[in-house]
Order: sequence, then C-alpha cells, then structure tokens
Amino acid sequence: MEKLNLVGYFANVETTRVHRGYFCNVGRTLTLVILGTLCGLEDIEEIHQWAKSERVSKFLSQEFAIFTIPSIRWIRELMSIIKPESLNELFTRWSRTLLPEFLDGLTISFDGKSIRSTGKMCEYEKPIHILSAHLAEFGITISQKTVDEKSNEIPAMQELLGLIDIRGCIIVADALHGQTKTAEAVINNGGDYLLSIKGNQETLEKDIEDYVQDEKLRAEMKSISTGELNGGRIEKRYAYVTSDTGWMEKHLQNWLGLKCFGAINRRFTTNGNTTNEWHYYISSRNLTPEDLLKYARNEWKIESMHWMLDVHFNEDSCRIRNLNTNQNMNIVRKTAMNYIHNYKNECGIKLPFSRIMFSCLLDCENILRIIDW
Repeated sequence: MEKLNLVGYFANVETTRVHRGYFCNVGRTLTLVILGTLCGLEDIEEIHQWAKSERVSKFLSQEFAIFTIPSIRWIRELMSIIKPESLNELFTRWSRTLLPEFLDGLTISFDGKSIRSTGKMCEYEKPIHILSAHLAEFGITISQKTVDEKSNEIPAMQELLGLIDIRGCIIVADALHGQTKTAEAVINNGGDYLLSIKGNQETLEKDIEDYVQDEKLRAEMKSISTGELNGGRIEKRYAYVTSDTGWMEKHLQNWLGLKCFGAINRRFTTNGNTTNEWHYYISSRNLTPEDLLKYARNEWKIESMHWMLDVHFNEDSCRIRNLNTNQNMNIVRKTAMNYIHNYKNECGIKLPFSRIMFSCLLDCENILRIIDW
C-alpha cells in the first residue's frame, strides 16, 4: 500500500456515531496513531507529543496531508468511536496485500492473548481476550477477534476461518481447538488442518496413544529425529506419522477429511535430568515426519507475536479504559508489526524490531522506507 493511500484507506472505517471531520478526521487520526506506534511510542500521549514536534508535523503535512494535529482528547475520542469490527475488516484486507498471491503450503496459526492489565480495571469484568490468526512463515498477523474468555475462542476461530482466505494453507492451533466443527470449517473453506489432540478428545487421544506406544506399530510409522543444544539444555524431537487410518472408522466419521495422524516425542535434558513429553496430532493432509515437525513448530511462532506486543509495545501494562480503544490499539500495534515484518522479509535484514522502530523515531524518512517497501 502506498503511503499517500494510507489516510484514504483507513478513512473507510466505520464509527459508532457520525463524525464530521472537525479538528481532524478519522482516517488522518488513525494514520497518525499507526505511524507513531511504528516508532515504538506506547500511548496516545507520547504519539501526540511526537506529532506536535516541528520536524514531525512538517513531515506529516508534506507526506500524508495531515495539516492539523488534534489534541490528546480528540485523538482519544476518535479512537474510541471506531468500530473494532470495521477496523479489523480493513486490517484483514490490507494484510493480504503484504502476502504472495498464492499461499499454498503455508501455515496459519491461531491463538489467543489476554491484555492482562485490563482485568484490574473496574470497567472490565475480566481481561480483554483477543484471538489472532497469524501466517507463521511471514510473521504477519492477518486477522483477529475479541472474545469474552478463552473458552469462547472455539466459535471465534470457526468464524474467522470463514472471513480469511485459507485456501491451500494448513491450519494449526493448540488442543483447545481440536474440535470436529473446527476441522469441518477448515475443510469447507479450502484449507487443511493439523490439530493437537489432548484431553478434550479423550477417546481419540487414547486410541492414538495406544497405537503409537505399541512398539511394533510405531516401528512401522515414518519417523525422523532432530536435536539441538540451547543454553546447556539438550532437546531431542522424534516425529512419527502414518496414514494407516483403517482402524479409525468411528473417528473418520466424525473428523471430516482425516487422512493421517502422528506424534512428537520431546525429550529435554538439563543437568543430567531428562523429561519426556508426547504430543498427538491428526491432519487432513498426508504429512511426512518432517512436515509434522515443521507445522507443529510453526504453531508456536504466534507466541513470538504475543511476546513482541508486550516487549515492544508494553501491551500488558496498557491503561486504556475504553473497550473500543483497547481493541483498536491492538489492531494498530499489529499493523505496525506487520509493516516491520514485511520490510524485514523483503529486504532480508536481520535488525531487531527495537532498532528499526528507533530508527523511525529518529528519522521520519525511515518510516517511508518501511511502509513503502
């Protein structure tokens, strides 16, 4: 997306009430907040102070036609009247422009994150919880949805699957989403699934466990092993897969498209002590052991996105009290992260996020390089 289209693009966002553009319109205000967040500024007060500086206000005027910087009160007001659902719709369409036309074989992971500080405010009964969809190979978040609590992630994920283009992708999620309806939603929308099977599917988990733990049957499964040393801790991973699903007739009736199942055995050795973990999976794609390790590992990459929201944007300490503003700022932060990930992907640089964001703060020309890459 070109820089001069940014204001016009986000001007299409819907609001909870009519705003006629006095002082500053919604598109310009949202652009201002996105650019300030790209510079690593954490709250509206910091963004306002940055935008009011002579150097930055001149830049905003010349490059984005933002001729008037609204007051802190007006920025808060405008961010509170933006409908999060509308902003997410725009964000979802915009994120797709950062990606290749075809996503065949890529991994979309789903996971939720709570903004912890919001649970301590009297305006909220519990922390705001947001489910995100993340394209693992590119580090790009492509959509999200606010839910009441973690258990409500299940219908929210099924809804998101119908809103984003998952054709040719493999969908991964934690054991919470090991649901027959989720598998059905994935297949019906043109994707494939790799679902972790745990206690919420006790019978299926027990049947897979019995198969895998039978040494004769496990010896017939395709397998691979890898290992790595990390800070004195040795981790070894053993992956097993098979398309021998003939014995699973009762499960095949429930799980649309089920073609194979597998297991990953993770063994950690630290100071001579070893822990042993088994994880079981089902998939609608005939996977190799290498595929199983790759896609399972891609599921964990969404955690790095959640970590960056806290480390680079201090999200868990956010003190915003308005629900709409909190949801909108979460999307703004992910917009900034997507811009930086896209820039890093395209130019192949290894600079950390913090260095890139600081360079934008020091020199506005760096902002243009990132959003125009």
